[in-house]
Amino acid sequence: MGEIMSSREEKLQKAHDLAFKYEAERGSCPQCVLSAIMETLNIGSPETIQAADALAGGTALSAQGTCGALAGGLMAISSIVGRTYKDFSAGERKRRVFQYSKKLYNKFIEEYGSILCKDVHQKLFGRTFNLMDKDEYAEFERMGAHVDKCPVVSGKVARWTVEIILDDLKK
Repeated sequence: MGEIMSSREEKLQKAHDLAFKYEAERGSCPQCVLSAIMETLNIGSPETIQAADALAGGTALSAQGTCGALAGGLMAISSIVGRTYKDFSAGERKRRVFQYSKKLYNKFIEEYGSILCKDVHQKLFGRTFNLMDKDEYAEFERMGAHVDKCPVVSGKVARWTVEIILDDLKK
């Protein structure tokens, strides 16, 4: 039992650490979360990671949409239990993805109070940013966006997502 728990904890920590590292070094929070999960659990694909890029910075760097890290975690869960194209094409409406995605959503809300990128910025930085404005983006970076702010969010989301996958989806 101790060995299994150790392995579980190692996976949780690895996902966290990779997502943190990638966000600090490379940016694109959804890609960082998805890459960490793919490298930790072999879930996902390079195509999914590529497709997630536009979701960074609250969608197209707008900061107005869902936090990209959360979007990446939700995509990872959907890649396992989301409705397939075959089921979608057949009009199938039974979907269990929501019972698992809601767990991640709830953890995120509990931690940050909102899923909106701008609201997460307000909590972390004490202000919001227009990431599409060059000067605002420079201030975002100057205040530690990719030093300790966004990497922490990405790390937590990757850890929570792997926890949901290991504890709920891999039974």
